[in-house]
Amino acid sequence: MVGGGVGGGVKVEIWSDVACPWCAIGKRRLEAALADFPQREDVEVRWRSFELDPQAPRVRAESSTDHLAAKYRTSREQALEMQRRVTEAAAEDGLDFHFERARGGNTFDAHRLLHLAAGSGLQGVLKDRLFTAYLTEGEAIGDQDTLHRVAVDAGIDADAARAVLDSDAYADAVRADEREALELGISAVPFFVVDRRYGVAGAQPAPVLRQLLDRALDDR
Repeated sequence: MVGGGVGGGVKVEIWSDVACPWCAIGKRRLEAALADFPQREDVEVRWRSFELDPQAPRVRAESSTDHLAAKYRTSREQALEMQRRVTEAAAEDGLDFHFERARGGNTFDAHRLLHLAAGSGLQGVLKDRLFTAYLTEGEAIGDQDTLHRVAVDAGIDADAARAVLDSDAYADAVRADEREALELGISAVPFFVVDRRYGVAGAQPAPVLRQLLDRALDDR
C-alpha cells in the first residue's frame, strides 16, 4: 500500500524509463490485463518519469552489451546471456528486441516529450514508439533529432516537439516525477501504482496486474 485512494475512475501510474526493456514488457502485460477489464474506459493510465542512468551522455559510445557488463561487473558473455533471456521473455509477449542494435544514452529529453504527449492523449502511443525505436530499430534514444522524428511519428505536432526539445519545457515535471518516486520508495522500474493505494514492482504477469485492477475496482 502506497497511500490514499482517489476519486473517479481507476488511475494507474507507471514509473518507467524508455531505455528499460522490462518496462516495455510491463507495458505490454498491462495492456493484456486491461484488454477485458470491465471498466476499461474508466481507467486512466499515466506514465511517470524515471531515469535509470541520469548521468548518461546524450549518446553512449559503447554497445549495450558492454555497458551492461560494466554496470553489473560481469563478463561480456554473461551480459549477452542476460540480454538473450530478456529477448526471449519479450518475444513471449509479442515484442521483438535487438540489443545488438541498441544505442543507449540520456533519456531526460524523451521523458520531457512524454509529458508533452500526455496533454494530447498520445502518451501511450509515444511510449510505444520510443520503446520500439530503442529496443527494436537501434535508434539513438538520447539524440534530439531522433527524438523529434520519433515524436512526429507518434502523432505529436512537429513544431510543439521541436519547441520542447529546444527549451527546458517539462524539465520540472520530469524532476517532480522522480522526486515522487523517491517519496514512494520506488528504486527499480517498472513500478505500477493503482489509485495511490496499491503498488507492485517489476514486469508482473498480466494476471497479477489484472488482480490489482480488480482489487481497486472492488474497493470502489
